[in-house]
Amino acid sequence: MKKASKNIDLESINRIIEMAWEDRTPFEVIEKEFSISHGELISIMRNNLKSSSFRLWRKRVNGRKTKHGAIRNFKVGRHRCDRQGKLGN
Repeated sequence: MKKASKNIDLESINRIIEMAWEDRTPFEVIEKEFSISHGELISIMRNNLKSSSFRLWRKRVNGRKTKHGAIRNFKVGRHRCDRQGKLGN
């Protein structure tokens, strides 16, 4: 890891990066949990990933519905399989 932004500890930086790569974790959750803006998130990713990894991440999340709360097709709760909770009933 290169450097932390806003005096964020290394463990939090690692968790932010992990959450940013996850498909189902919206940016708004990361921003709320760590009190960082979307721009700060991008800076953290840029400063702590190899340039090729950063470009791959940006390409991957650009316009992805699950990463942007405003364009998600579900608003509350976590993703569940249609059969979850119905087995054995």
